[in-house]
Amino acid sequence: MRITMIGSGYVGLVSGACFSDFGHDVICVDKDQSKIDALLSGRMPIFEPGLDQLVASNVAAGRLTFTTNLASAVAGADAIFIAVGTPSRRGDGHADLSYVFAATEEIAAAVTGPTVVVTKSTVPVGTGDRVEAIFREKRADVDVAVVSNPEFLREGAAIGDFKRPDRIVIGTEDERAKQVMRDVYRPLYLNESPILFTSRRTSELIKYAANAFLATKITFINEIADLCEAVGADVQDVSRGIGLDNRIGKKFLHAGPGYGGSCFPKDTLALLKTAEDYDTPVHIVEAVVKVNDSRKRAMGRKVLHALGDTPRGKTVALLGLTFKPNTDDMRDAPSLAIATALADAGVTVRAHDPEGMAPAKAMMPDLVYCTDAYDAAEGADAVVIVTEWDAYRALDLARLKRVMTGPVMVDLRNVYQRADVEQAGFAYTAVGR
Repeated sequence: MRITMIGSGYVGLVSGACFSDFGHDVICVDKDQSKIDALLSGRMPIFEPGLDQLVASNVAAGRLTFTTNLASAVAGADAIFIAVGTPSRRGDGHADLSYVFAATEEIAAAVTGPTVVVTKSTVPVGTGDRVEAIFREKRADVDVAVVSNPEFLREGAAIGDFKRPDRIVIGTEDERAKQVMRDVYRPLYLNESPILFTSRRTSELIKYAANAFLATKITFINEIADLCEAVGADVQDVSRGIGLDNRIGKKFLHAGPGYGGSCFPKDTLALLKTAEDYDTPVHIVEAVVKVNDSRKRAMGRKVLHALGDTPRGKTVALLGLTFKPNTDDMRDAPSLAIATALADAGVTVRAHDPEGMAPAKAMMPDLVYCTDAYDAAEGADAVVIVTEWDAYRALDLARLKRVMTGPVMVDLRNVYQRADVEQAGFAYTAVGR
């Protein structure tokens, strides 16, 4: 099949590369000429394990191409995916759909025959109706079916998630569109990945409901972690104990400094705004957003407390800046709030991250950026593990202590065992333990 992917960011590039790997002919479109030039030269605009090799192999095979010319890419396409950004709209938290509607207008001007337009972007309920209305108004002469097909990709594991999904959700009641989408996903269907056909609005809501529920699990276990510290329990054992219940499940029950990234923060806010619009408040999600925001600030206070009564003038090594490992995504990362709290208290912050240094520098230019964990710890009064990169899971504690001024470790991801760290001569602070 011939597939056009509008938007070559995280979702569009991963999806386009995977579709081409299935054997489809894929054209990825983006307005950013520098991004397209980079892709044409083999340079990825994002860090995602395995993506560079996947793109290179399919470009070499002639199945994957990149362009800024939307009109030529759209003409004759069997399926056109809209995978542009839907960030939180500044000021009110609603999803900014301007990129989606701008892409729709351009597609409407360029289509040459029957096609299926698929919203891959995360969009509020009813967006597909508005997209369809644009096609009816602009191109009533062409048979265009509008479908919702939300993505469920985890940054750092996106290729595996795309090729081995828990489910494929497709929102349409149009029989021709259903068959096109079956053909698009046929390789996965043959591997028995379940395809769930729903109404378009149901599909749109599934994405938001899924992210809100996962954000709720994270926030729940973080609050239980605080209770564990107060009563003398261990949150990791609590997580195992409840996670072994199949009704609950063990995933997303790891206590830490709060969720961040490209999805949970904006999608929970967008769901709140949709609920407000329909006068059906979702109080649980409201609490999740509020608790998560305060969680990040509380982690800054936790580090300051570990520094003692007079933190001003001291130095902290922050290990990990991205919101999770195996990505360079800094959006709403807990490190932002933690570094701000430390700087406000007069603490010098030395930082390292395996992939997030460049975006971090743009957002936090006043930090001291270091070559590795030991460089960051040089002269530091405390080392703080913010993101659980593999590079920080087996640090040489003796070497770390030798280069530090004060042997304090604040482990916000519970990577280490207290006995091991204390035996190495550190004062150890964890989360919920």
